[in-house]
Parts: sequence; C-alpha cells; structure tokens
Amino acid sequence: MKTASVTESKNELSRLLRRVRAGHSVLIMDRDVPVARLEPVAGDTIPDAPRLAALERQGLLRRNRPAAGMIARLKQLPAPKVKTGASAVAALLADRGEPGR
Repeated sequence: MKTASVTESKNELSRLLRRVRAGHSVLIMDRDVPVARLEPVAGDTIPDAPRLAALERQGLLRRNRPAAGMIARLKQLPAPKVKTGASAVAALLADRGEPGR
C-alpha cells in the first residue's frame, strides 16, 4: 500500500486518485501517524444504488452515461482553418459583433 503525507496528498491528489482508480489503496499520514485511507469504491457500496436501479427500471430515472464513441467522432472532425496572421482576439470580437479595438 502506498503512503502519502498530507502535503503530498494536497499537492498530488489527481495522481493519487488515478492510483486508487487502478485498484490500489493509499494511506494518508500526518507526521507519521495514519489518519485516512483512500480506497476504490465498488458500485454496490452506494447507499441508494438499489433504489436508483428500481427507479431506472420503472422508467422514472435515467442515469447519466457518456455517449459511446463521442471522443472518436470528435477526433474525426477537421481542424479549424486559421488565416495566417489572424488575431484570435479580433475573431472573438467579430464573433460577438463587437467592434475591434
């Protein structure tokens, strides 16, 4: 099990959460005293999971799920064409209908 100080936990929380998502546990230490443990959460440990599943089966609830293939479709879009020497600020102002400065 990985250990991390409180300072490391604050500064690198995203990295520690990636480890937890990968199935590892992280023990948080405050001056060499264990104070907390980050562990992966199983889907069935959510207290309202059975109730939410029942509502979903009844058609009263639809859980948010990422659209399948959305990232692949976005990657297929052509990159926007930019004129040489164009100003991003001028383009933004023109898009807003504001006069240039």
